[in-house]
Amino acid sequence: MDMQGVLARQKAAHLRDGAPSAQQRIDRIDRCIQLLIDHRKGIEEALNEDFGSRSKEATAFTDVAGSIGPLKHAREHLAKWMRPEKRKTSPALLGLFGAKAEVRFQPKGVVGVISPWNFPVNLTFTPLAGILAAGNRAMIKPSEYTPATSELMKTMFSSVFSEEEIAVVTGGPEVGEAFAHLPFDHLIFTGATSIARHVMRAAAENLVPVTLELGGKSPVILGKGADVSTAAARIMNGKTLNAGQICLAPDYVMAPAGQVDGFVAAAQASVAKMFPTIKDNPDYTAIVAQRHYERIRGYLDDAKAKGARIVELNPAGEDFSQQEHRKIPPTLVLEPTPDMKVMQEEIFGPVLPVKSYRSVEEAIEFVNGRDRPLGLYYFGDDEAERETVLAHTTSGGVTVNDVIFHVAQEDLPFGGIGPSGMGSYHGEDGFREFSHRKAIYTQLKKDIGPLTALRPPYGAGIRKYLDGQMKR
Repeated sequence: MDMQGVLARQKAAHLRDGAPSAQQRIDRIDRCIQLLIDHRKGIEEALNEDFGSRSKEATAFTDVAGSIGPLKHAREHLAKWMRPEKRKTSPALLGLFGAKAEVRFQPKGVVGVISPWNFPVNLTFTPLAGILAAGNRAMIKPSEYTPATSELMKTMFSSVFSEEEIAVVTGGPEVGEAFAHLPFDHLIFTGATSIARHVMRAAAENLVPVTLELGGKSPVILGKGADVSTAAARIMNGKTLNAGQICLAPDYVMAPAGQVDGFVAAAQASVAKMFPTIKDNPDYTAIVAQRHYERIRGYLDDAKAKGARIVELNPAGEDFSQQEHRKIPPTLVLEPTPDMKVMQEEIFGPVLPVKSYRSVEEAIEFVNGRDRPLGLYYFGDDEAERETVLAHTTSGGVTVNDVIFHVAQEDLPFGGIGPSGMGSYHGEDGFREFSHRKAIYTQLKKDIGPLTALRPPYGAGIRKYLDGQMKR
């Protein structure tokens, strides 16, 4: 595909047609919703093929229904979001005489979307909810790690959208690199922090504004009064969903000293309930590629060699040394040390380090000694302890008494901070992220004293005004 040519045609169409009406935007969103409904089975099959084994129900939940929700939310609210926003004039006196200040939300134009392999459909369609609500066109580069799904999305979009509206570009890393260098009006990238550095550098060549949704090591802090059984069930559900291949997956647990063994027992019980067997269980997802499988196994080998206690949560005692798919059972790494790779890299798999702490201040210090994460999770009912954690840690977002759930709240912004990302989207925040907020000031029709006093020849009027300003 001639990417430069497609971008040029989309930009020309944007200038030719102008900002789409609310109804045109709703029509585009409706087409996206219908695509997801019509191709549910195909999406489930494609992702199962790409992963080797991926739960069809999990795909329907995360990638299909999880995409329809944001699109419906945008459809319902976009007309309200589009309204100009009135602002106050400075000085206020001008407003009293009829001057006006407002912000209008204008489509940026063409937005580039680089989506990842872990939730390739959701992390294409969810940003599209904001992109289309804001009146933009889009070019999409899905991951080469999920080729069947990428090709399916290319077919899906081309069946109901012209190339001037939405275009999908498939290919390997070299195509992705060229895509990141295109002069979009905005670019959103979802993926690894290491790749984001290259994407941001490429975008900078054309001064393209970017939204980066990355990841990092999202911590869990178990408060001293937390219900360990409930917490473990929710943590392990989040850790085993998509086999932990989630940017917001809980990456390590901080448990009060003396409660690590209790957490291990509760985690074992919750995994046994969810997955009585794992090896041939279609509910349990495989690791997406051999390279990632070997990377995760390498983390465990490294931790074991450096003295960590490894607890494999394998309810049926199955042998994973020979298997059709790349499945790794949920595995706990107890009392890891900072020199272990499992505490240095984002895991992106079903491995969960568990580290004890003596005081909540110690847990906070440990979290703050690392890069700011995409998510942070606190379990407990001690309000003072909870507020201490929230006030003294910085993360993209927080879920209290569960994991991951803040990403599902359409009325909350979703994004990272620093190494875990920049910018945010979802709901109205997504509409604003992909809109140009144009400031407009309308001056009085007739001159009045405060205006004429600001012009030469300067006299008593401006001196009085300046004296008035030089006060605290």
